[in-house]
Amino acid sequence: MMTQNFLPFKLEKTNDEITPRAGLALFGEFILSLNLLNDIDRLLPKPGSAVGYSPSEFINPIILMLQGGGKTLEDLRQIRLDTGLQKILGIEAVPSSDAAGDWLRRMAEEGKGLKGWEQVSQLVFRRILNQEAATEYTLDIDATQIIAEKRDAKMTYKGEVGYMPIVGHLAENSLIIGENFRDGNEALQAGNLEFMRYCVRQLPSGKRIAAFRSDSAGYQAAIINYCTKEHILFAIGADLDSAVKDAIKAIPEADWKPYGGNSHIAETVHTMGETLEAFRLIIVRRPVQLTLDGKPEETERYKAIATNRSGLPEADLAWYNQRGEASENRIKELKLGFGMERMPCGTREANAVYFRIGALAYNLFHIFRDWALPGEWQKHQVSTVRWRFYEVAGKVVRHAGSIFLKVSNWAFELFADVRTGYQDLVWT
Repeated sequence: MMTQNFLPFKLEKTNDEITPRAGLALFGEFILSLNLLNDIDRLLPKPGSAVGYSPSEFINPIILMLQGGGKTLEDLRQIRLDTGLQKILGIEAVPSSDAAGDWLRRMAEEGKGLKGWEQVSQLVFRRILNQEAATEYTLDIDATQIIAEKRDAKMTYKGEVGYMPIVGHLAENSLIIGENFRDGNEALQAGNLEFMRYCVRQLPSGKRIAAFRSDSAGYQAAIINYCTKEHILFAIGADLDSAVKDAIKAIPEADWKPYGGNSHIAETVHTMGETLEAFRLIIVRRPVQLTLDGKPEETERYKAIATNRSGLPEADLAWYNQRGEASENRIKELKLGFGMERMPCGTREANAVYFRIGALAYNLFHIFRDWALPGEWQKHQVSTVRWRFYEVAGKVVRHAGSIFLKVSNWAFELFADVRTGYQDLVWT
């Protein structure tokens, strides 16, 4: 007979107000310090009636939910149940998941929910980037697939039904400077210059995009000309079209240098039909790979980037390859860390509003981590911060007209330091 082993404790109920997310309360206070909720209510459409929720009363709980690890609007229920967190942050009510979904759809009508977002984003970036000494930034843009079996979703080039948003990051501080939530069947090359200009507009006065990186979706004469006119350094994955292949074939064998084991690297000068100036092509040649029928895969043998940088080919290629961390891995964190791999609504427009809230949640995490948490925390992703900080339990006590958040002795010093740190910041 199998012996059942149980620990010697008993379950009891308590009327004490306990939050399992005391660290999230400090994040919520940090948001208030940015004056962000007032900006949202001022710049986004007002509720339809005097008793309706304001925009911030929808957006704030969604941001808290995404910070805490929620993946769907149904997870707003956990914020609604956490009365301790609500009391600390002065949240009077949390909308239901159905109400939040209806609000996203209303915001999507005629795009009115997106019109004020550019101004909201500009205010956030003004307050944050004005705190930084840096004046020049590197813009990385990349598209990412979101699989979504929604009624208006389109087939992507990968053969999945969903959406294909494009995301722009600042490499130096990880922030999402812009995003455009696109249909799945939209061409990857479509609208990239307009998107780049949108990202540039988000920067406050005195800050500029000084460098640009993109995969081959950005290999367009219009983008290269824009970078040339604006004195922006660029490195862009080049299409292996017939002109590029001819340029590669014209490189003398003596110009190929060993690179990365069995590969070789070389460079040449190239131009497109409509570019204002010629640019460098840096090419990596890999060993010949054979197909199943024994024929060489000539096209797959080469990787080329177009650039106007003037360093050693190896150094400029290494700089281009930093996109893997600066863009691709950060998009992965946006999707997996903040729930943006799933969309809640049936229309692209409503999901675009939700995706923009997700991008804001991502940015606020990076701002909070980098400006409020101790320096050794700045390498951590949101999953680690949740486990080690957000999910610290706290007891909420009201005494003599004040609210106290009580945490364990081991957490008190960390909480006190974090709170002091962001309360000393002066946002301009």
